[in-house]
Amino acid sequence: MAKPIRMFKLISGEIVIGKYDEESGNLEDLGTIEIAGTASGPQMMLIPYGYPFEQEFSGSVHSSFFMYEFTRIPEGLDTQYLEACSKLSIARSSGLYGTGGSGGNPAGGSGLITGAAGLKF
Repeated sequence: MAKPIRMFKLISGEIVIGKYDEESGNLEDLGTIEIAGTASGPQMMLIPYGYPFEQEFSGSVHSSFFMYEFTRIPEGLDTQYLEACSKLSIARSSGLYGTGGSGGNPAGGSGLITGAAGLKF
């Protein structure tokens, strides 16, 4: 069974995202959300927790370190997290009757996975 993706603020003030294991109370395969100010406004970056020393989405933190649970994950962040963890790119559909291949997928495939990709932020 797939573990739900959840986002928390830790008592240290960091915002983390990961797969929540209800049995152990741990958030696993951690990523952290960094906010950077740019000329066009604030931008969110999803990076592995512990970066630059940790290059993979791994590790865990126990729920005793959670200060706040976000009730909703910003649109597209869960998909970006899954892509970064799996190093696969999930195809985006332009709609049921979009332009291009079957099911609105311009690549013409099933619209589920398009192939391997590096970490894109």
